[in-house]
Amino acid sequence: MKNYLLSSKSFLAILFLATTVGFAQEKSTKQMVLFGKKQEVTTTNDYVRCASVEYEKYLQENDSNRLTDEQFEAWINPLIESYKTRRSTASTTEIITIPVVVHVIHSGQSVGVAPNITDSQVQSQITVMNNDFRRLSGTPGFNTNPVGADTEIQFVLAKVDPNGNPTNGINRVNMCQSSWSTADINSTVKPNTIWDPTQYLNMWSVNFTDQTLLGYAQFPDASGLPGLNASGGSASTDGVVANYATFGGIAYNDGTFLLNAPYNEGRTMTHEVGHWVGLRHIWGDSSCGDDFCADTPVHHTSNGGCPSVTNCTNTGLEMVQNYMDYTNDGCMNIYTQNQKDRMVVIMNNAPRRLSLKTSTKGTPIPLFANDAEVKVEAVCSAPVSPVCGPSQSYQKISLFNRGTSNLTSATLNYSVNGGTVYTYNWSGTIEPNKFSTFDMPVSSTTSGTITVSVVNANGVLDQRSTNNSASGSFTATNGPVNYTGFTTVLFKLKRDNVASETTWNLKNNSGTTLYSGGPYGNGSIVISQTWTVPAGACYVFTINDAGSNGICCGNGNGYYTIKSPDNTITVGEGGQFGATESKAFSINYLSNEVFDTVSNIYLYPNPSRDFVNIGMTNSEFPKAYSIYNALGQKITEVQISSESDLTINTSNLSIGTYFVNVSTENTNKTLRFIKE
Repeated sequence: MKNYLLSSKSFLAILFLATTVGFAQEKSTKQMVLFGKKQEVTTTNDYVRCASVEYEKYLQENDSNRLTDEQFEAWINPLIESYKTRRSTASTTEIITIPVVVHVIHSGQSVGVAPNITDSQVQSQITVMNNDFRRLSGTPGFNTNPVGADTEIQFVLAKVDPNGNPTNGINRVNMCQSSWSTADINSTVKPNTIWDPTQYLNMWSVNFTDQTLLGYAQFPDASGLPGLNASGGSASTDGVVANYATFGGIAYNDGTFLLNAPYNEGRTMTHEVGHWVGLRHIWGDSSCGDDFCADTPVHHTSNGGCPSVTNCTNTGLEMVQNYMDYTNDGCMNIYTQNQKDRMVVIMNNAPRRLSLKTSTKGTPIPLFANDAEVKVEAVCSAPVSPVCGPSQSYQKISLFNRGTSNLTSATLNYSVNGGTVYTYNWSGTIEPNKFSTFDMPVSSTTSGTITVSVVNANGVLDQRSTNNSASGSFTATNGPVNYTGFTTVLFKLKRDNVASETTWNLKNNSGTTLYSGGPYGNGSIVISQTWTVPAGACYVFTINDAGSNGICCGNGNGYYTIKSPDNTITVGEGGQFGATESKAFSINYLSNEVFDTVSNIYLYPNPSRDFVNIGMTNSEFPKAYSIYNALGQKITEVQISSESDLTINTSNLSIGTYFVNVSTENTNKTLRFIKE
């Protein structure tokens, strides 16, 4: 496997050396944690090219039914010999087409921002694998070696999802974590995203926590040996994983690819899928070891770069161009006939591989002109209104066009916790098989489960009902936290290890910057400040991370907090966000009249000019409110029937002091506010 965080100068040096006969990259070992276990692994110029062997050992240790390497070879070798006999007399060949789903794992980045790679980068990986597995003439996957083979295995992005709906085979999932260890990928990412592995080859593009790791695969298992149960390894983890920066082929770059040389030609996945169909490393994972393919030279060990090396039997050169070596992507171009034999036997016999031969998930289904699919996206942190006004909740929604016409409008219905059904009208332009992600305003102050459904597409009834509804977690936006009785707040920032990416500022409601900081020198250091914040104003704190992965994870345990001097009120705390995050708070003239900790009914913002909101924390929903002037005269009375009634229009009131009497089923609270 491969990783590409190289400087341009380093890349040019490697490119020059790789073209020199006899060049081999430096090999060493290092300690790293793989699949929850610290172990020593071989690196090539500090990169861990492939962790499939270590993964297989992990699977064997944790599954008593899984075959050992020796048992697996005892099972497959007779089948290979039988297949060779049939192949020599067969008059026709069978092309195997495998449907693929690619799970693009990200943490909320826009498409095209690492690690949320573009559709075209994903599609380029399928193209590279077809070039390589089919030995296609005129492509980098072609070779003239006498033992080179067209494996007659090819790949297609899925056209049908597990629910029978149309798809482009790319499943983008925001999992609210900036990077992933191998243990977490197996325990969390794979089980929560995998599509039926008997019908799809599952591929994952991720951001590894250890940036020296490039990928790994789950080997097939076998069945039929006496005394052993059939086992294909865990069905919830079956597939191949690669670092997003190795996923795809640079030759097809449309300007959006996020790839790093010298592993930018798509051969990480060609290598890993080779493992997935049963191939061993060409050096047999030992000095002059056996890869169980007679037509591959016996290698001393793995190779890096693109060297010229004499084989273990001194009868010729090692096959450094083989996809199952560790050479640079540009060096690789061959699977052999015996490697093909092994693949075909696996596809004809191994659990979950055989069923893929008859899977129809790669065959298109009939499409309609007007077909919109909706998806409720994950919310990674509780939102807080970044504005000094009435809070507005939003839910991130993705709308997919699964029809044949451009999608220019859609009517969505939504409800929270099965309550009132609201309507949202979307408009824009989405081309067929594309999608748009947007923030949908939500008329709810209650958090819970939001259900969204498509009613109309392009002004007519949506023509496919099976992909019209989706549910997810909804978190209502909180209004600005109201500090009472304080004119100072305490700010604490623990920097992460790349604090040069961190900046922040505090602005008042006029947009004037009062305090700011960063970027900093790298190093996890705690910064504490006391801010003076005059009463009667609203303030917005904004923190930015140039790396688009917050400050809490991956590069140290950074965080920030903003609290009252007695630590009883927290306006903001966090660290897990993307590129930026904002928190708002206000300092009011009044004390317990503004924020009552018994009834938890309060007014904000206060003072106010054009409006004031009735807020609640763990309180009954108000039934009515009345407004009185300073002389005790009632100005108006309103019966509250919906959440929109909680916003009081004060624009027509004269400047001065007013009182709002709020009544619920069991309480009655009078609150004072100032009209500016």
